[in-house]
Amino acid sequence: MIDIKHHGAVKGVTGSCHELVVGSSGILIDCGLFQGEEEGNGASASDLSIDFPNSHIRALVVTHVHIDHVGRIPYLLAAGFEGPIICSEPSAIMLPEILEDALKIGFTRDRALIKRVLGLIRSRLVPVPYGQWHTVFDGEGESLSVRLQMAGHILGSAYVECEAQSDDEFERIVFSGDLGAPHAPLLPEPQPPERADRVVIESTYGDKDHESREDRRYRLKAVLEHALEDGGTVLIPAFSIGRTQELLYEIEGLIAEFKGSDPSGSDPTPTDIWSNLEIVVDSPLAATFTRIYRDLKPFWDAEAIELVNQGRHPLSFEQLTVINSHEDHLNAVEYLAKSHRPCVGLAGSGMCAGGRVVNYLKAMLADKRNDVLFVGYQAKGTPGRDILTYGPRGGWVELDGKRYDIRARIHQVGGYSAHAGQSDLVRFVSGIEPPPSEIRIVHGDTGAKELLKSQFHSIGLKGIMIPGLA
Repeated sequence: MIDIKHHGAVKGVTGSCHELVVGSSGILIDCGLFQGEEEGNGASASDLSIDFPNSHIRALVVTHVHIDHVGRIPYLLAAGFEGPIICSEPSAIMLPEILEDALKIGFTRDRALIKRVLGLIRSRLVPVPYGQWHTVFDGEGESLSVRLQMAGHILGSAYVECEAQSDDEFERIVFSGDLGAPHAPLLPEPQPPERADRVVIESTYGDKDHESREDRRYRLKAVLEHALEDGGTVLIPAFSIGRTQELLYEIEGLIAEFKGSDPSGSDPTPTDIWSNLEIVVDSPLAATFTRIYRDLKPFWDAEAIELVNQGRHPLSFEQLTVINSHEDHLNAVEYLAKSHRPCVGLAGSGMCAGGRVVNYLKAMLADKRNDVLFVGYQAKGTPGRDILTYGPRGGWVELDGKRYDIRARIHQVGGYSAHAGQSDLVRFVSGIEPPPSEIRIVHGDTGAKELLKSQFHSIGLKGIMIPGLA
């Protein structure tokens, strides 16, 4: 028997956790946190305990290290899981870093306990090069091998090809993880698998396409120039891994291109306003991953490597300031709230559900000089979704139990999502020949799943399922 079970990312986008059953054994693909109002069969953002049997699970395969894909790993270990943690080589470097942060915030402040847990996780890590088959188990009548392919979502991200055999049954099953958008900065775009009998595909943006890279770049430029004109701050709630590094890459490119120019085109003497723009990354975790990104240049795409060869430093440039200590963070919040110095501040968390961005929002949302720019998905029930929904109508948002009026201008540039858009998802699946006999759509809101299903039907694909949809 070869079967697929879903333990998360079915009733929404977060909590990704899928099980591939091969005879009497199985593996997990990801084991992530739930966020906002999303939940699994019994687990939720407030109850992260493992709510499914795991004694037969032989390995955990990690597609990438975003917290909604790896955040429940400590709970999985506590539930008795003793197998290896298989991931790409970059993910093996980054996973302990992201879990250390998660443990400090939501698990314990006991440094000795955190050290022991991280030591256990490191001892279980099995880094696997992209494109190389890895045998998980091979016994009498049961075998499973996995192969990781670049997914283009964040550094180290992968989709997983599974070659499964149970008695006389053989299948190639693909789990997409999170797929990246084509032409994203820094990373190569994902290529479709050579074959698949079944596919489990994400649908975060199954209902829409993103702006082109050129369009989103000039929208970003327009928002930043607004900040330069009125001395406000552009606050970007950004995920520490992926989004922050892509934005730094694009902002460095804008500075390099427009430094010394007059944005209105009316001043015969360039004002060089781009030279006055300060970029602040206020997140120790984002700073750590930016350093790791710099250290892992061999995994960058050709465009980014060429910039480095030209002497550019897209993740480390003159106008970039990184804030680490809590005291410096509080000083930065106070300074930017009172000053009229144009600034772009990137701070976590990406959905405004915690982290340093909350202090910036409390201090800056009521000032119309400021702007809040969302560049990623905002899950239902998170402050980020509320700001995006009610901010344009002059509403309010609740942060730490208190209401804050929203007078700052609210923007969304969808093209900076690290997720593939609808056309990208369709292109990925339609590139599989012959077509898969079954496509399971997960990791999306109900509307996004339904629209993606319709698109698959429109090109003649069959066997399309939406698990958990009544």
